[in-house]
Amino acid sequence: MSEYDYEDEPASSRVRPKKKHPVRTTLLIMTAFVVVASIVAGAYVFNLANTFNSKTTTIGTAFPSGDRPALEPAAEGSLNVLLLGSDARAAADSPGEAGSDSRSDTMMLMHIPVDREEIFVMSILRDTWTEIPGHGENKINAAISLGGIPLVVQTVENLFDAPVDHVAIIDFEGFKGLTDALGGVEVNNPAAFQSSGADGEFFAQGLIRLQGESALKFVRERYAFSDGDYQRVRNQQVFVKAVLGEVLSADTLTDPGKVANVVSKISPYVSIDEDLDAATIGSLAVSLRNVRSGDVHFSTLPTLGTGTSADGQSIVVKDEAGIAQVAEALSKDSLESLPLFSESPQ
Repeated sequence: MSEYDYEDEPASSRVRPKKKHPVRTTLLIMTAFVVVASIVAGAYVFNLANTFNSKTTTIGTAFPSGDRPALEPAAEGSLNVLLLGSDARAAADSPGEAGSDSRSDTMMLMHIPVDREEIFVMSILRDTWTEIPGHGENKINAAISLGGIPLVVQTVENLFDAPVDHVAIIDFEGFKGLTDALGGVEVNNPAAFQSSGADGEFFAQGLIRLQGESALKFVRERYAFSDGDYQRVRNQQVFVKAVLGEVLSADTLTDPGKVANVVSKISPYVSIDEDLDAATIGSLAVSLRNVRSGDVHFSTLPTLGTGTSADGQSIVVKDEAGIAQVAEALSKDSLESLPLFSESPQ
């Protein structure tokens, strides 16, 4: 995947002017989680902030120009963060530009409610067939190659009729350093499987401990499953929840050295929009100080299963009625009312 290159302003004026900054690469899931949890520790805020700001990459142009969705009054103060990820790092000279061969292998919309008491994360399957503004219907992960990160943001905003406030992307390769910095991560694997490839690894059902390359294989695998990306997304959610449990544990938060190591290991693999710096994340961390892993709820974009597009592609078919319910809940800041979030990864 190639690399890429609002909170205080009124919802009605959330239009981002295009800005130009150098960008390298990176993509994935947990950027906000890891940094928020780390800064909550509080002991070395300045050093952590300096490490994060110096090692992460800034996405120069993350948001589309023109009219964008606005929040309803009931949701004023909530935040929507688009989290993206990829299996491969990109060339440093093509920061998310249209026309590249990049694809977003993982896509999640993280919603942080006004009361800051919970976090809701919705995975979007990469083969979801949807309207890409200006390009007709296509798989949602094609938006990056067609128009870079701004088009991905526009596509997601149109899907939910809700604004995206921040973007964070991370390379899967960062998982290796992250899990090592945490001393490994214990996950409750829902189904035993053998990962594909010559160096494939067997993952038993139940509690297993992941570290380094094993963590990477666990979150990447989809060919071992009859339902492909559906199970891969579930495994990614299980992994993220487990990482949150480790990062937010007393053992981590009371160990400044471990916190600093986590931030140092993950930051080089992270790209963020220019407003999502350490100061912004630190402020958000204070508001989320009482949130623990059990307060983070996961779900997947409602779909009707798989199908075939008119041009013969294997696709995931959207559940328009289900997505409309999600969009309405986002507009009212009431995702907790949806049954979709009643069952989170174990």
